[in-house]
Amino acid sequence: MKKLALCLLAAVSILGMTRARADDLSNILDPSAKVEKIAHGFAFTEGPVWHPGGWLLFSDIPGDTIYKWKPGLPARRGHMGLPTALVGSLQVYRRPSGNANGLALDSQGRLVACEHSRRVTRSDGDTDPVVLAEKIQGKRLNSPNDLAISREGSIYFTDPPYGIWDAKKRELDFSGVYRIAADGKLSVVQRDIQFPNGLAFSPDETKLYVVDSGANQIRVHEVNPDGSLERARVFADVKLAGSEEGPDGIKVDAQGRVFCAGPDGVWILSPDGKLLGKIPTPEVPSNLAFGGADRSTLYITARKGLYRIQLRTSAPG
Repeated sequence: MKKLALCLLAAVSILGMTRARADDLSNILDPSAKVEKIAHGFAFTEGPVWHPGGWLLFSDIPGDTIYKWKPGLPARRGHMGLPTALVGSLQVYRRPSGNANGLALDSQGRLVACEHSRRVTRSDGDTDPVVLAEKIQGKRLNSPNDLAISREGSIYFTDPPYGIWDAKKRELDFSGVYRIAADGKLSVVQRDIQFPNGLAFSPDETKLYVVDSGANQIRVHEVNPDGSLERARVFADVKLAGSEEGPDGIKVDAQGRVFCAGPDGVWILSPDGKLLGKIPTPEVPSNLAFGGADRSTLYITARKGLYRIQLRTSAPG
């Protein structure tokens, strides 16, 4: 989440459908595929993650809520205190959420959340969250933003200062990328990005992509066998002339292509950083998740709305 900005709305139909622009995307999505709005009325959506039980979890940061959206028949309208689900059903999964942002599931299906309350937590949905990270060398984290979990269980997360704009309230003099090892040890693996944001592994987990929102870039790092990072380089620039918005959340598909929430929609980049095309969205997107039974539906959180589009590709196995 680069910042809580005003919605940038485009003209859309009543169901919020927008056609994707297929530049070099014919093997990624059908030319007739459309972005469909499935829920709206939130304050600022983020952190989507697909649960193998068949539903989507996502955050509303200012709303201090994690929501559960389940596909199916259209929900009944008029639930008091809930935004509107245009498709499927919507319910509160956790409130308060610690102003949760990025979400991910570990190998045991437990929910790991980056909270703007300056901590990273884990829960199984039935118990109070357990704090995994809150301080480094006795100093509180800035504002944990997004995360990615490796197959061996390490949790990598970014910690920009978005939640505490008053510099006097910061205890750390840098914004880092952190690793929580499988044994629970917290370490800094990158500390020279001013505004680290979304992050995702390559399919073989030898590379970690990290968004640098301040520079409007995606960087890629080599992941060492011990979990440390090295040889950072610029993977791609994500800039749009005349826009103050930059790259945000990212995901990688089974072929190693990078999907990035950009200033005007979802940017899709080849494994070597070439822009293949874009999926325009009615609102500025914040984050992405592959979901559905075959993990080939792209779910998009975008300001006040939740969207989806069917793909011809899927998440890594």
